[in-house]
Amino acid sequence: MSDITPIAPAPATVAPRRRRRWALVTLVAVVVASLAAGLVVWAAPWVPPPVLRPAGLVAGPATANSVSFRWSRPPTGPLPDKYLILNGGMVAGSVPGTATSYRQANLTPATKYQYRMVAVRGGERSPQSASLAVSTLTPPISQARLQASWIVNVKYVQRVFGRASETQSWEINPVCAAGPCDTVLWATTSLDSFSVKLTRTGAAYQGRTVVNFTQCGTAGNSISDPTTLTIRVRATAAAGQGQAWAATSLAGTMVGTSQYVSAGTSAGTYYCPANTFHATLSGTSA
Repeated sequence: MSDITPIAPAPATVAPRRRRRWALVTLVAVVVASLAAGLVVWAAPWVPPPVLRPAGLVAGPATANSVSFRWSRPPTGPLPDKYLILNGGMVAGSVPGTATSYRQANLTPATKYQYRMVAVRGGERSPQSASLAVSTLTPPISQARLQASWIVNVKYVQRVFGRASETQSWEINPVCAAGPCDTVLWATTSLDSFSVKLTRTGAAYQGRTVVNFTQCGTAGNSISDPTTLTIRVRATAAAGQGQAWAATSLAGTMVGTSQYVSAGTSAGTYYCPANTFHATLSGTSA
């Protein structure tokens, strides 16, 4: 007989137990890794979405003293807290972040304005939008307001008071706060000063006054020879001045009519014949 004792095989349950142990170790490792990853994600700082610059600026309706424009909402992300409206690099106004349009009033007629926009959210500003050019409307010349100081050239059809022409200084004051309306004219001439109210009818201004440009008689014995002046003018060019559409040049006529005058004095009787003169007017605002 042989002295070698055969070794009994291992129980069949040993391999499954090892597999369960490895499976448990693997499961614990996965759970730990997942928790660690979760802690890393939770600890990472939250990055807010960028503040997108406004886009799609398009001009809207305009008047002689106002303009408007609109834009598009951000294609993605939250709305801004507000929009800043820039005009010439300066903040002209602001609107809530829900707005998509803006109107600015109290502007100068016939004037171009350049606008940009900036979106603001949480104190952070977006880059500036593309520039948008918009213009106020240009009113007709007939709507020009007659005002301010003027230099007026007077050309006589025939020589009057020994001269063929002269330059007068006019100060024109409208009787209304805004827009075209009646005015009061104060004029300084080479002979005297006078005032006259110019009534506006359509695009024309007209007024009449009596002046004492000349005397009838000798230096020591003379009487007044009053002349009735009729002035008609209209604006020939205009420009925006503040919020007004103001005349910058004018043209018109001036007619002077004096009546026959006679008077007896200690030195004799004086006669001043009736007379009429005509002149053309052209002026520019000073």
